[in-house]
Amino acid sequence: MNKQVFTSIRSVTAIFWLGFFMAISFMEAPLKFTAPGLNMAEGLQIGKIIFKSLNICEWTFLLIIFITCIVKKTTRKGFYLITAISAILAVETFWLLPVLDKNADLIIKGLPVTAHSTHWFYVLFEIIKVPVLLMIGLESGKAIRSEKI
Repeated sequence: MNKQVFTSIRSVTAIFWLGFFMAISFMEAPLKFTAPGLNMAEGLQIGKIIFKSLNICEWTFLLIIFITCIVKKTTRKGFYLITAISAILAVETFWLLPVLDKNADLIIKGLPVTAHSTHWFYVLFEIIKVPVLLMIGLESGKAIRSEKI
């Protein structure tokens, strides 16, 4: 198989990941709280399931990108971008999501939550993911074009 195919897969995976997580994080998550008849506790329970599934999908996308890098190395810029998205995903998985799940459980049980700053950190990381994933996709696309020349 042509190594250029792996660069294409990397580019498509990054762009697909971008669209996938944007639809969930920036559209589904806020919209579910506007659904009539769905209270905060139910919305949070649904959100926990969706974001756990999203996280698994994101690790899968990252694994695909890693595999493409083993077969066809990326550029230095691509390496830094993939390292950045890996770090963001690790922070979200091992720190932010567990804290947010614990806070959601407290709210679901009707107990007060003292700090909401963790949610804003998650939102910030989601916003940072947008240009990073876009640049991974574009950097890989640029590598495909330069290989054809």
